[in-house]
Amino acid sequence: MFISPTSRVTRLSAGAWLRRIAAVLAAVTGGVLAWVAAVPAASAATILIPDPGGAYGPVPAAPGGTVRVITVGMPGWQITLIALAAALAAAAAAVVLDRARSSRRAAPATR
Repeated sequence: MFISPTSRVTRLSAGAWLRRIAAVLAAVTGGVLAWVAAVPAASAATILIPDPGGAYGPVPAAPGGTVRVITVGMPGWQITLIALAAALAAAAAAVVLDRARSSRRAAPATR
């Protein structure tokens, strides 16, 4: 192992602190978004319909009528959350790729 000849403690610059804070906020935001996505699925319930016969025998058939099928789309807030999550994922990927690309460049020698 290599040990530095000086025992100085390196301090993080303001930019490094901002990057760490941004990373923590991104992680917390991702956790909250994952929780928000999982809550509706976890709280879904199956409703059981009781036996239509009951104590008085079978229920007579109702006369035929018109059946309306109503299709409901995705609510706007869910679309907004999906778009926000996609934007955050794209930004995080761009930062990771930029850092990986910049780490491969030759660092200038300082004296």
